[in-house]
Amino acid sequence: MTPFYVIAIGALCTLGIYSILYRENPVFRFFEHVFIGVAAGYGFYFIITNVLHPLWWTPLVREGKWYWAFPFLIGAMFYLIYSRRLVWMARLVMVSFMGLFAGSQFKGFITGYVPWIRSSFQPVLGPKPPYVQFTNLAMFITLITVMSYFFFSISHKNRTVTGSARVGRWLLMLAFGAIFGSTVMGRMALFIDRVAFLLFDFLRLPR
Repeated sequence: MTPFYVIAIGALCTLGIYSILYRENPVFRFFEHVFIGVAAGYGFYFIITNVLHPLWWTPLVREGKWYWAFPFLIGAMFYLIYSRRLVWMARLVMVSFMGLFAGSQFKGFITGYVPWIRSSFQPVLGPKPPYVQFTNLAMFITLITVMSYFFFSISHKNRTVTGSARVGRWLLMLAFGAIFGSTVMGRMALFIDRVAFLLFDFLRLPR
């Protein structure tokens, strides 16, 4: 069972953060700094206990994999940015990591989105009644109209292209509205969770 003083500290932090609903105030700024500090400290602890120790220190020291010392040297080269004479080494490491990150992102895009693009082309006509697969038809219409809205190589003076682009714009607005609605619902879920924490855990009201 969680001690009550821990619950009281959590309630105090919750009220301090939500004091921003009134206006910008020193109480909110204090708890904002506390939250950022705790998050940074937890992130540092997580990296030590879940990344560096089991994935680097243990293979290097306990398993005798001496070549794991090279990642430490490469990471230490980042700090050479403070040296005017050796700053080029830090820039070399940064550029290398930026290239590796760009390559991994490109690979992730190809492996992640290309199957989605391929799966978007589904048959509209089916072998069984009602012979029209309405889900695939709606997907096809959405794909074509949205693509026509972003097709800027030709002028949208043709009525067909203009109408298709207008439908695509409305479908985009519906999609953005759904995304915004899900975001608001996520925020409301967090708020309801905090209110339930204050009422039932801190004030201990009957459920």
